[in-house]
Amino acid sequence: MDIRSVSFSHPDAVKLNGRVQLEYAERYQDEGDVTHLDPAMFEPPQGLHLIAYDNQGTPVATGGWRSRSENDPGHEDGDAEIKRMYVIPEVRGHGLSRLVLAALEDDARAAARTRMVLETGTKLPEAISLYTSSGYEPCAKFGHYRFDELSRCYAKPLTAATETAPATAGTAGPETATV
Repeated sequence: MDIRSVSFSHPDAVKLNGRVQLEYAERYQDEGDVTHLDPAMFEPPQGLHLIAYDNQGTPVATGGWRSRSENDPGHEDGDAEIKRMYVIPEVRGHGLSRLVLAALEDDARAAARTRMVLETGTKLPEAISLYTSSGYEPCAKFGHYRFDELSRCYAKPLTAATETAPATAGTAGPETATV
């Protein structure tokens, strides 16, 4: 598996974002996530966007983080918000979401972010399971969907790397981490 940092506007990122949007639309019976995301939000050091490629060079998983501040309702200074975590259905169940999540957490920590936050929904139980099993706990709701009854928000302090449990590719658990 090859995990690369790419622009949110990279063709492979656009392709995977389209796939996750289709999954959102199918599960929620709506138009998908309408949260505005500017590719510049994911440019280091204020963010990062990753794509995991399989051994044939096919993009199979994605995720990103963007800086947030207390000026954004529900956020605190030092927050890093996870966006667009996704693993294609054909390769779910192999630990890819945990690898991408760990890489995002490590990068946000290195960028001096103090807390990782995310918003997901009740119709994405695999995502909720991934995050809660990775140490995320419910937090104050934020973002575009904060008033939606199906929305759920989670947070995890970003402590020193020596204090976190390592993520491994063989970790059991769901691999659909859509955010």
